[in-house]
Amino acid sequence: MKTVGIIAEYNPFHNGHAYQIREAKRVAGADRCVVVMSGDFVQRGDPAIMDKYLRARAALENGADLVLELPVCYAASGAEYFASGAVALLDRLGVVDALCFGSECGDIGTLSGFAGELLTESPAFRSALRARLKAGETYPQARNHALCASAPHLTASLDVLQSPNNILGIEYLKALMRRHSRIEPYTVSRLGSGYHDAGLAPSCSSARAIRESIGARNSVQYIRDQVPPSVYEAMARAYGTLFPVFPDDLSALLPYKLLLEQPQGYLRYLDVDAAFSDRVRRLLPSYTDYSSFCELLKTKNMTYTRVSRNLLHILLDILQEDLDAFRAEDCVYYARMLGFRKEAEPLLGTVKERAEIPLLSRMSDAGRIIGSANGLKMLETDVRAAHVYALLVQQKFGGALPGEYQRQMIVV
Repeated sequence: MKTVGIIAEYNPFHNGHAYQIREAKRVAGADRCVVVMSGDFVQRGDPAIMDKYLRARAALENGADLVLELPVCYAASGAEYFASGAVALLDRLGVVDALCFGSECGDIGTLSGFAGELLTESPAFRSALRARLKAGETYPQARNHALCASAPHLTASLDVLQSPNNILGIEYLKALMRRHSRIEPYTVSRLGSGYHDAGLAPSCSSARAIRESIGARNSVQYIRDQVPPSVYEAMARAYGTLFPVFPDDLSALLPYKLLLEQPQGYLRYLDVDAAFSDRVRRLLPSYTDYSSFCELLKTKNMTYTRVSRNLLHILLDILQEDLDAFRAEDCVYYARMLGFRKEAEPLLGTVKERAEIPLLSRMSDAGRIIGSANGLKMLETDVRAAHVYALLVQQKFGGALPGEYQRQMIVV
């Protein structure tokens, strides 16, 4: 039996995701599919539009066999951290034979070439990069010029580095190379709209376009053709009671946390540097809402997305020293199950036999099976993030999500 892994956010799950699962199994010759999925917060620093259990069910009903949660310290981080945490989780399961990811490029050889060069960072690359950064170029500009100097054979393909899924795919490949993993990588070309496309396409739009359509029209009926039938039915049932959640729903929670720590600044949080900390402290009196504050804080060298991630790290207490400690101990301490298909139970047995980390199916077992103080700290951060998300849902819709210790795993 062969198993393929997929790393995803499913924010929300749509037709392109269902296609990717089918194609991943086909190109890898796999019988089973394990998905490592972001929990209630995603890489852009936003809350997911639907909670993680709804999204896990969508994946399981449309081809996934097992869905595991990517710890929030990686799920809400930049591409390198996101990839290293997710790849480590798949690798340490001991059962994943292949990793398949979507890309605009669609050519694993080209992406691997970039990954190898960026991982080794030859003296020629480092010298050219330093010179270009010193000359005032942004990191992407300097990186591209450095690649031209150190790996001229890649120059004709530099446009690959303009597309977000290519960049993330390169980080997956770097993580596999760094680990000397036996997992074999594959890529499939993205189907339909591009990552940044904001308009709905006939049947396969980007997740961004779907989110924006739901937000602009206050309805899910216009995206019926964009998602599998079971997902649309779940959206229709949950609309207005559990979903949708948007970034500005963080507006009421964030300022108190920022005000509380304003005197000492925010340097202890993941990815926060002195310039950003000082800018937050200075501009906090101008806070009106979450998205406007992100716009106010962004600069030429700091994108809106990075600003949003940094603010989320502060809100959720994601500390730089904690992530450094986690990465020093091989990134992950457990594989937390969000759900599985009944017919995939033999896969669970194999994971339990081969995995380097425990398979966590019940929160009540965590203290017994996670034999590490840092592992428990990682789990506490995940639980805190889930409770913050539940609070957003309660504030917005009046209902309440069960706590993490009351939630039941999804079984389909």
